[in-house]
Amino acid sequence: MFRVVLSHMILFLLPFVGYAVWLWIKKKSQTSENWKNGPMAWLTLAGVLLVLISLVIFATFQKMPEGTEYRPSRMENGVFIPGGYE
Repeated sequence: MFRVVLSHMILFLLPFVGYAVWLWIKKKSQTSENWKNGPMAWLTLAGVLLVLISLVIFATFQKMPEGTEYRPSRMENGVFIPGGYE
């Protein structure tokens, strides 16, 4: 679960990192005015859209194989049997 949350946080922060790199390349990052007057709403919207697109792609392509049933993890006679599709 942590991996999923971390990957979505990275996707959300990607536009902000891109803007910071662009400011650094253009040498405009000397003042904080570029961040205060910058396109924060657009960067936030772009981050949210990246997360939503990744969620749609994950829901579309992560399907259960045809004709199989998911068996959850269980303990039998003191032995851990991992879950999976059977």
